[in-house]
Amino acid sequence: MTTPRPALGVAMVLGSGVLFAVNGTVSKLVLRAGLDPQQLTLLRAVGAVVGVLALCLLVPPGARRLRATRRELPLLVGYGLTGFFGVPMLYFVAISRLPVGIGLLFEYTAPLLVALWARFGQRHRVRPRLWVGLALSLAGLGCVAEVWGELKLDGIGVLAGLGAAVLLAVYYVLGARGVARRDTLSLCAWAFGASAVAGLLTRAAVAGTGGWAPLAADTDRGVPVALLCGYVVVLGSIVPYLLVAGAMRHLPATSVGIVGMVEPVLAAAVAWTVIGAGESLNAAQLSGGLLVLIGVALAETARVANPSPAPLPLPPTSPSTRVRKGPFYHARR
Repeated sequence: MTTPRPALGVAMVLGSGVLFAVNGTVSKLVLRAGLDPQQLTLLRAVGAVVGVLALCLLVPPGARRLRATRRELPLLVGYGLTGFFGVPMLYFVAISRLPVGIGLLFEYTAPLLVALWARFGQRHRVRPRLWVGLALSLAGLGCVAEVWGELKLDGIGVLAGLGAAVLLAVYYVLGARGVARRDTLSLCAWAFGASAVAGLLTRAAVAGTGGWAPLAADTDRGVPVALLCGYVVVLGSIVPYLLVAGAMRHLPATSVGIVGMVEPVLAAAVAWTVIGAGESLNAAQLSGGLLVLIGVALAETARVANPSPAPLPLPPTSPSTRVRKGPFYHARR
């Protein structure tokens, strides 16, 4: 059994946040090149499941790690359909209709939903600063996205962003259960497999709505679309998802969600670095990024560990009441 190492868990979430942040800009470029959200979701799911299955075969104990019981299947399929298919699909829809920052703002209300589930669904004790930290983080994300501006938000994009938030929260909760039962590689292999099947079924249902010709083209910045799709599959999917699943062995789902809220800030910085014009951060956005980091620090330290109950004292024994410590000794206590 893995010994929890919170510092390692935070580092893994931050690493995945960097990769996901870059993936946001890369995905935006791919979508602008002509692929639609459903195609990009299918491409990343199929490519990722092939890559993860190869890792499963290469790393001992090999294919045996993929065995699953009937009782495990609902969790594995649900984990894949929410976090590996539903979230990216709705996120791609959102950023195709909204600015990336706005889409992420809606999606990253998920940690608040996870915190509410931990507090009211699982009845975990939390310190009041959890809510202060979440409020500051959401306010900071609002500053990064500049929600007070003259924005005409697309209704479908808003619904897609909110839907992604709900599915992301479910993904965090299911992931916390999944890593307690399976190793990271097999968990991600099953999840990507479920995502690939869902993507193929969705593609079959909407066949003929979009061709694959953009894969052979270049973006408006002269970068091959196929190369960018390779990033989406490997560094935008396989590696960060493995990091998040691994982090859940060291951190509770609430902490993973909260630390992951740095992704929108990193995504804005990456977009400014790569795209340049129109993506620079002003004073309000920089202040919002600082609010997010402060909120993360507050919320990260808000969970109250449930102390284990002290053992009850044993009653005094006398020669007449003393029992022999045989096979049923523990049942007598």
